[in-house]
Amino acid sequence: MREQRLLRQRRFQRLYRRKRVMSIATLAAAFSLFALYVVWLEVHSTTTTRGDESPLAAAAARGPDAAAGANGTELVKRGEYLARAGDCMACHTSDKGRPFAGGVAMSTPFGTIYTPNITPDPDTGIGRWSDAEFLRAMHEGIGKAGERLYPAFPYPSYTKVADRDVLAIRAYLNTVAPVRFTPPANTLTFPFNQRWLMLFWNLFNFDEGRFVPDPKQSAEWNRGAYLVDGLAHCGECHTPRNFMQGLKSDDRFSGAVQAGWHAFNITPDKLGGIGNWSAAEIVAYLATGVAQGRAYAAGPMAQVVEDSTQYLSGEDLRSIAVYLRALPPVRGGISSMGGVRDNQAQARDTLGAPAADVTALRGDAGGGVKDVNGVNHVNGARLFIANCASCHRWTGAGVGANARGAYPSLMHNSVVGAADPTNLVLVILHGVSRKTQNADILMPSFGDQLTDDQIAELGDYVTKQFGNPHASITAKQVARLRSQSGGQARGQSQ
Repeated sequence: MREQRLLRQRRFQRLYRRKRVMSIATLAAAFSLFALYVVWLEVHSTTTTRGDESPLAAAAARGPDAAAGANGTELVKRGEYLARAGDCMACHTSDKGRPFAGGVAMSTPFGTIYTPNITPDPDTGIGRWSDAEFLRAMHEGIGKAGERLYPAFPYPSYTKVADRDVLAIRAYLNTVAPVRFTPPANTLTFPFNQRWLMLFWNLFNFDEGRFVPDPKQSAEWNRGAYLVDGLAHCGECHTPRNFMQGLKSDDRFSGAVQAGWHAFNITPDKLGGIGNWSAAEIVAYLATGVAQGRAYAAGPMAQVVEDSTQYLSGEDLRSIAVYLRALPPVRGGISSMGGVRDNQAQARDTLGAPAADVTALRGDAGGGVKDVNGVNHVNGARLFIANCASCHRWTGAGVGANARGAYPSLMHNSVVGAADPTNLVLVILHGVSRKTQNADILMPSFGDQLTDDQIAELGDYVTKQFGNPHASITAKQVARLRSQSGGQARGQSQ
């Protein structure tokens, strides 16, 4: 009996191993067939020769004046406006002296991607691209030679843009000065440097198709949706991403991490989002970078205002505001501090109290000074008086109130009141530069003057006194943020 039992067990084990091998072989065969299909698709993708280039591309090859003449100044002007709305300048300009020539480094979890040259240079830019190829890149994420583009280029949003608007942008780009410049090669690790794998990514994260207006909504709402979800691609920065770096549709606009900065929640949630903002405040913020008593644009958002939204018409800005205010509120996007959920217990722009006594801020004979929560902050308070009070005043109330170019109050300030103090640390490290038609704003950086522990002390004092009493900043966090943005940790103060 025992021998029979052992014999049956051996037979079962052999059968199990055989089935397992067959399953693996079947999967391998299926994958191989799919890979062969991908190779065939890449080889047989439509490419454009000089003989079938469009009049736009041919005009670009003859120079900017020819392109403008071929399409008319109105089309080019509309294309320039739409290129502003799409913020093409920010991602494709690494050197202001060669606009649209590419070379901007975009860090991803899989390596660094460098943006391409989109000037009409025929050899290093898009001067030889046909209209169909340009449309395919914008709508499908496929390059001139049939190569798959990486979603660092936001084609999942641009796919919603109408053909006529894409071609207007193309007409404008054909009129900019051609720049002969080849950006650095991408530095992606294997297997992420295999572009054909984007087919899998697209299956799960990309829905190709143009924007379809909602007949139940107003024309203003539909225009706002077209801009926010399409050309302006707001969700690419303000929506959390999944493990494949695709957008999480269930958490649209609830906040995410962009270039190390916290791209805040822009849904109408009243705690973490912009639910307390009026339409006029949203318009003002996009036009000037300032929503008085609420928010002041810095980092990547300051660049968006500078290069893009300040140039949009009042009608388009109002449409964006109408659409954003109509979104379903979502609470708790992704925080920059460790990638955890952002738990904002009170609206960011309602927090903070002025410092009561400048003498107390300087410390007593025993070296002690208490913040509003009774926490000892000798170094932070003294650092604030030495480095910040001349502009923001020792009370934290700022200078100039609502005047153009005013030094903002640190109280009722969305950055200082945030549960996630990342943006406050980055502002201290790198300062603020924001040029608009309204004012030129400049705050100096302190990254080269203060050590990591000094910035932690300063930031901790600022956020607890003038903003969120529950937020805290450590020297380790400062060192990490400094390193992520290209700097080196500066150790402890002596």
